[in-house]
Amino acid sequence: MNNKIKRKIRNRNKLKKVNVNRLRVSVSKSLKNLSAQIIDDKQRKTLVSASSVEKDIKLKKVKKIDKSTLVGEILAKRAKDKNIVEVYFDRGEYRYHGRLKIFAETLRKNGLKF
Repeated sequence: MNNKIKRKIRNRNKLKKVNVNRLRVSVSKSLKNLSAQIIDDKQRKTLVSASSVEKDIKLKKVKKIDKSTLVGEILAKRAKDKNIVEVYFDRGEYRYHGRLKIFAETLRKNGLKF
């Protein structure tokens, strides 16, 4: 089993212990794009999602770090529209730095608590 998968499983298991009636912010990234969604694990449904592949972000020529800021702002705004405040951040197999860190800080600035 490779290290990314091990890290992903380890993180998810730790987060399940911490998770008490909160929704999960799951992040996935590729070399060019970043996408995130807020998931209700009890119902197994995605409530809100945002991605840098969406038209309004794709049309703007921005750097990858700026893309993560834009995706964070959009996700936070959509979460507020659905009255979502308390979440927990699932970084999956990725380390908490760079684009992921900026994304998380943007979510915090825009009113999500985790």
